[in-house]
Amino acid sequence: MGGFFYLSFLRTSYERKGISIFMNQKQTFTLVEAQQKLEHFCAYQERCHQEVIAKLKAMGMIPAAIDMIVSHLIQSNYLNETRFAQSYARGKFRIKKWGKVRIKRELKARKISDYNIKLGLREISATEYDAAFWALFEKQKERVKGGSAAEKKKKILAFFSYRGWESELIYQALNAL
Repeated sequence: MGGFFYLSFLRTSYERKGISIFMNQKQTFTLVEAQQKLEHFCAYQERCHQEVIAKLKAMGMIPAAIDMIVSHLIQSNYLNETRFAQSYARGKFRIKKWGKVRIKRELKARKISDYNIKLGLREISATEYDAAFWALFEKQKERVKGGSAAEKKKKILAFFSYRGWESELIYQALNAL
């Protein structure tokens, strides 16, 4: 009984101040407010169309407003899928050491066109790609602990496959062991 009284007391005291204690009320945005919010969202880091549309839907915007805001962001150069694909490919390769297969798969999941995916993957030079693979392979070879040579190879194969490196490259390195 005491809990109910306390909750109703909180509710009435906060409502007098214009504050709601219930979180189920969604904040609404005008077209201009949503546009400004998304300009900041896109200026912070490169975004793809899918992320922007998901953000607008989460804000409770109607489809007509979503189309207007997305077209404004494209015209104002806040939103550019080619630039996103290039930045994404560079970042995932250099920071997370992903291979081209994984980068391509992730970009396709974000509904990026094949043309933009190719442009994004061109950001990774072949020499840099090979050097990163072999450096990561040596590091992983030292890190893997296991019983037999077959178990080590299996663990190394799983590591590189998960990160999206080409299987031909992986098998070439494993055969050199």
